[in-house]
Amino acid sequence: MEPTGTLAEADWESHRPAVFGAAYRILGSVAEAEDVTQEVWLRAAAADLSGVRDLRAWLVTLAARTSYNVLQSARVRRESYVGPWLPEPLVTGPDAAAQVLMDESVSTAMLVVMETLTPAERVALVLHDVFAFPFSRIAEVLGGTPAACRKLASRARARVAAVEERPRASRAETERVLRAFKAAADAGDMAGLVELLHPEVVYVADGGGKVTAARRPVLGAERIALLAIRQIEIRRPDAFEIIEVNGQAALATYRDGELVWLDTVEIADGRITAFRRLANPDKLALLGHT
Repeated sequence: MEPTGTLAEADWESHRPAVFGAAYRILGSVAEAEDVTQEVWLRAAAADLSGVRDLRAWLVTLAARTSYNVLQSARVRRESYVGPWLPEPLVTGPDAAAQVLMDESVSTAMLVVMETLTPAERVALVLHDVFAFPFSRIAEVLGGTPAACRKLASRARARVAAVEERPRASRAETERVLRAFKAAADAGDMAGLVELLHPEVVYVADGGGKVTAARRPVLGAERIALLAIRQIEIRRPDAFEIIEVNGQAALATYRDGELVWLDTVEIADGRITAFRRLANPDKLALLGHT
């Protein structure tokens, strides 16, 4: 079918997951990705698309260029972020309000590594490795040469390779470990927590300066077990549920109906090797209440 000059709503809805997915992978923020998606929609709706032969590629290109600009303007703010940064969680699975293009690149672990890349490296990696864009097209987004963009993607790929090579536990295994961790923490069971944690486990908490949270990574099973028990004693949460965020099971913990933190983990051989606690209320806001 020959393309018409205007964007039909049905066409937009079919491509929206890819537009949002590109923006979210580049930015690591649901709110910012939604803003980018809305801007793409408005610009596309006002554009003459009669000469566009690949609408999906055109929309994703616009999303990537807009996200790149957002990321560059946000660098100072992100560099001054209080404590460790974790991505804003994206609800996935059957409870998701909208579908998004899903793969390993939206996992929390991958987005954490993506944050260490330069804006140009992130765009080059996402467009080439996720959306299979040729480097000639990526060069149009970044304003460089295809060869330079190839180098950007290569450097980025080397940084994320370690995440891609890690074994990934099944959802059932992840949920089992999260429930066991929650039960042991509630019971003050130090030995039980240590048994669930790898001796070299790393704990990262993101409070964003809004709530009390460790401002540096915590290393070691015993230190993390003690920290988990103390946080339960201080915050006294009264409810929890397992939800799916970023394609993996996560533990959402509540007090008086308010979400106080969200835990995601990496597991190897039945033990937690990485524990990430998101407590920044601004990032938890979109997940709602119990």
